[in-house]
Amino acid sequence: MIITGTNFSIDIELRILLLYFFLGCFLRSVLSAKLTTTSISKLLLDAFELGLGNASSGMGVAEHSVNTFLELQRKKVHRYVVFKIDEIKQEVVVEKTGGPAESYDDFTASLPESDCRYAVYDFDFVTSENCQKSKIFFVAWSPSVSRIRSKMLYATSKDRFRRELQGIHYEIQATDPTEMDLEVLRERAN
Repeated sequence: MIITGTNFSIDIELRILLLYFFLGCFLRSVLSAKLTTTSISKLLLDAFELGLGNASSGMGVAEHSVNTFLELQRKKVHRYVVFKIDEIKQEVVVEKTGGPAESYDDFTASLPESDCRYAVYDFDFVTSENCQKSKIFFVAWSPSVSRIRSKMLYATSKDRFRRELQGIHYEIQATDPTEMDLEVLRERAN
């Protein structure tokens, strides 16, 4: 969900939550044990690498992900592409593509109900002047029932991934299907 009319987004909330979580874990560790300066330094370094290490740069982006997006954008080979974060490879990879004949309902059905994903959708529409147009939407799907860790991972990696996909017209952040309804796309595209 994005708050309209302001610069605030769920990304800021998740980054603050991640920072509070990190500080809470660190303080509990320090208060519960007699730690030396060296062990505190090691604890901070380990926590940074595990928790905040990806916060500024995000995950890597698989070359195949960018190429698949370019196929959607330039060749119209796909109607949509769903991306997921592969935590083992530490990069964003293609999970599913939809052919040019697939509908918006097919696209929304391809998103998991309880896990985060990124997606791009090529939205074709007719303007009030009866002109055929196409706009590409980036969707940051973060359902409210998904795990906090997943939400944080996707929120902190979104900006870097989004920068790799040049040519996106609009971005939607959705926590439930009503926030990315077809009418929402129509309103944004016009």
